[in-house]
Amino acid sequence: MLYTLFDFLDRMYDLPGASLFRFLSFRAALATVISLLIGIVFGRSVIDFLKRKQIGETIRDLGLEGQTQKAGTPTMGGLIIIGSTLIPVLLFADLTNIYIQLLILSTLWMGVIGFIDDYIKKFKNDKDGLKGKFKVLGQVILGGVVGAVLYFHPHVTLKKEVEGVLLKDAPEIKAVMTNIPFFKNNELDYTDLLTSIDPSLAHLGWLIFIPVVIFIVTAVSNGANLTDGIDGLAAGSSAIIMLALLVMAWVSGNFLFADYLNIFYLPRVGEVVVFSGAFIGALIGFMWYNTYPAQVFMGDTGSLTIGGVIAVIAIIVRKELLVPVLCGIFFAESLSVMLQVGYFKYSRKKYGTGRRIFLMAPLHHHYQKKGYHESKIVMRFLIVGILLAVLSIVTLKIR
Repeated sequence: MLYTLFDFLDRMYDLPGASLFRFLSFRAALATVISLLIGIVFGRSVIDFLKRKQIGETIRDLGLEGQTQKAGTPTMGGLIIIGSTLIPVLLFADLTNIYIQLLILSTLWMGVIGFIDDYIKKFKNDKDGLKGKFKVLGQVILGGVVGAVLYFHPHVTLKKEVEGVLLKDAPEIKAVMTNIPFFKNNELDYTDLLTSIDPSLAHLGWLIFIPVVIFIVTAVSNGANLTDGIDGLAAGSSAIIMLALLVMAWVSGNFLFADYLNIFYLPRVGEVVVFSGAFIGALIGFMWYNTYPAQVFMGDTGSLTIGGVIAVIAIIVRKELLVPVLCGIFFAESLSVMLQVGYFKYSRKKYGTGRRIFLMAPLHHHYQKKGYHESKIVMRFLIVGILLAVLSIVTLKIR
């Protein structure tokens, strides 16, 4: 809104200072600071409201130290993250940008799914919340919409290096291409997976691309959901991931950096930096109240939203194949659950009694069972998350 207003004032009346809103860095910085302030200033009011409505967490006794003291802590705190993100985005981002529109849709869609889940848990006294098949259906629908828009929308284009032509002057092409990390000739065109079978199938590239998008959105949102188990872990890990994605969006949307790093130049993707800045500020603002001992939990309202947004941004900046590294914490948490459940079923069938790999899954509960304090687990996970984020950014140059 303010972006459009000041752009109009600058063009029509040459208003002093209005041209600042043309600079991506200025708007991204404003979005980050304001989202952080909204989270801190108004987060207290949201927590008090949740307390008045008695929207507190019901804790199942898993035998973890300090677990019972968390009973009654307000949940649905993901509303703080969503509100703190969307307000600065509406103010400072270019709302005509297709990527911003997709990210706003993703935030609201996943937020609604998470909210319904939390609402059922609290007000319908159903500890299981929204049935898993409906959660997955919601994730699949979002992935399908995001994949279809990115595949078919005319403004979703890229520029790649052409011999003898500056990257800035190269033609925009419509292609579902991505970068494969750690490889020198690292361009992958999803359409090639079909044309290698039959060149006449080139127009059916969406049959490969959209299912890939659906899988990534579903996997990352569920991974974030599993990571939300101890104070500050999901929000802190996500802030680190988002910072790395912000850097990737920045360099991909700037032809000078894209040319230097030999990556795709993505016209119009720079606006994602504004959204990423707002999301980072919102996550840090939420952590003000979520660090140990937490005064509020994000609930599925927050965790599903976080995972969905991270997945969509990774796909937009053509770094979806880097997700297992960048979102390594989410991946490890999800993998620990799959291994635990799979081995338990296998051993029960083979030996007659179920056996476990971990003391408890997801992985952070395993370390709690070993006697580690929550704060130590969170800090060590965040350190690993920082290392993975740095490695992910380094892959922009490593081939």
